[in-house]
Amino acid sequence: MKELIEYILQFGSLNEQQIVLIEKMSSEIKLQKDQYFSEAGKIPNQVAFVLEGVIRGCYYTNKGEEITRCFISEDSLLVDYINFETNTVSSEYLQALTPCRLIVFSKQEWEELSHTITGWDNIKNKMVQKCLYQKSRKNPVISQDATTRYLEFLKNYPSLVNRVPLAYIASYLGVTQQSLSRIRKNIR
Repeated sequence: MKELIEYILQFGSLNEQQIVLIEKMSSEIKLQKDQYFSEAGKIPNQVAFVLEGVIRGCYYTNKGEEITRCFISEDSLLVDYINFETNTVSSEYLQALTPCRLIVFSKQEWEELSHTITGWDNIKNKMVQKCLYQKSRKNPVISQDATTRYLEFLKNYPSLVNRVPLAYIASYLGVTQQSLSRIRKNIR
């Protein structure tokens, strides 16, 4: 819980009573490897903070091809935010790549914080902006060559290279697993 409070305090100040309320409103859950936090075809109804583990965001193309869109690891907010806010069905999955520990808020608890804590909306908006910025900024630029994309991945996600299966890294980079293996071999 301490990690979540430290994360929130980067975006605004809270008094002790407000911190206690946040702690009361949330609960800790564990996801097993390959378990989904949220799924395509369903309305996302939770916001989480990642204490331990790695989650990937992925979707399927109309040809049935699975595409990894992002990776979310420790000390990050986890939510399919646009669909969560608009109460609409998601088109992507948020799946645990490793065993995960999350601090979770239901939609009702998340909204109640807005009604109870003065300034919560401002803090929440800054947290969500950071979350969305990290996801958009770290997406590989397809116009770059594959080696450059992989080097960018290593720079943006240094702790993930040995925690995430190569198939998902290849999907994220838009290359085949064989191409990624060649790139990795040439870099060493």
